[in-house]
Amino acid sequence: MLQKMLENQYGITVEEYVKLDRFDALRGNGWLYLIANPAGREEEEIAELGKMAEHLRNYGDQNVPIFLPTKEGNLIAEWEKNKYCVLANRQTEEQRKIKLGRKLAKFHERGRRVPFQIERSSRIGQWKALWEKRLEQMEKVWSGLLFQTPEDEFERMFIDSFPYYLGLTENAIQYLVDTELDEEPLETDGGTVCHERFTKKIWGPYSHYLIKNPFDWVFDHRSRDLAEWTRERYFRNIQTYDVELKQFFAEYQSIAPLSSFSWRLLYSRLIFPLHYFDCIESYYITRSEQEKKVLEERLSKILRQSSDYEGFLTGFFQMSGAPVKRLHIPQLEWLFR
Repeated sequence: MLQKMLENQYGITVEEYVKLDRFDALRGNGWLYLIANPAGREEEEIAELGKMAEHLRNYGDQNVPIFLPTKEGNLIAEWEKNKYCVLANRQTEEQRKIKLGRKLAKFHERGRRVPFQIERSSRIGQWKALWEKRLEQMEKVWSGLLFQTPEDEFERMFIDSFPYYLGLTENAIQYLVDTELDEEPLETDGGTVCHERFTKKIWGPYSHYLIKNPFDWVFDHRSRDLAEWTRERYFRNIQTYDVELKQFFAEYQSIAPLSSFSWRLLYSRLIFPLHYFDCIESYYITRSEQEKKVLEERLSKILRQSSDYEGFLTGFFQMSGAPVKRLHIPQLEWLFR
C-alpha cells in the first residue's frame, strides 16, 4: 500500500520495505524513504521543520532527512483517507558507537545558526508560562478530589503527594525566574534546534541507521535537551547513572562549553518534576485499564524514589562537572539542610 502511495503521489519506485523502530520505511535508488504521520500538523509547520532540516543538512549533518514534496508540490500527501509525509535520506549505515555528547553539541551548534525566524516550533522563553499552566490545571483536578473519597489507589497517592510536587514546581519556576533576572545570556545561549524529549535512543540507530527525525524537534534553548537526557538516564538506572552523566557532559563541553545561564536553565528544568506531571496527566487522559495499572505502578515508584531524586538534585552539579564556584551558580538551600 505504501509502495503504491509513493508511486502515485511522489512518482517514486522502491525496491523493498524496511521495518524500523519508529517508522515504516522503504528502500530504493540508493535512498531510504521514511513514511511519517503528520500528527495533526499543518503545511506551514511542516514547511518550517523542512527549512530547519535543510539548514542542518547544508551545514553538514548527513543524518537529517529531507521532506519530499508530492507531485503537486504539497508536503502532506492524502492517500486512502490517511495523511502522510515522506522524508528521504541517502542510504548510509551507521554501525559504529557514537559519542552522543559530542554529536548533540555539534547538532546544537549547527541549529543555532538557523538564519530565519522560527515561529510555530519555538518554545524559547515559554517554560514559565507552560509550567504554570500545567500546575494550574493539575491543582484544579486535585482540589476537586479533596472532599471526596478516592476512587482508587492512584487517586489516593495523587491527593497525598500533590502538595509536595506543587512546592517543587514553585521552586523550579522561582529558580528559572531568578536565572532570567540575574544572568546575561551569552551568544551561545541563543535558540537552537532541540527535541521535544531528547533521550539516548531518539536518534536510533534504527537497525544500523542513524536518523534525526524533524518531527521530534522544537526550537528552544540547548539546556532543554541536556536536562531531558539527564532525567531519562537517571530514571533508567538510579544506581549507576553518574558515570554516564559525567562522560556525556564532558563530551558535550569539549565542543560547546556551557555558560552560567545554561547550567541554571538546565537545573531549573531538572527541578521541575516533569516525570510526575506526565504520569498524572497520562492517567486522566487514558481510557485503557491496563495503561492505568501501569501508571499506578509508575506513580508508586516515583513517590518511593522522591528522596532519591532530592539526592540526585543535590549532587547534580558535582556529578556533571559544573564549575559552581567559578560561575557562582546558586543551589537550592533546602536540599542541603
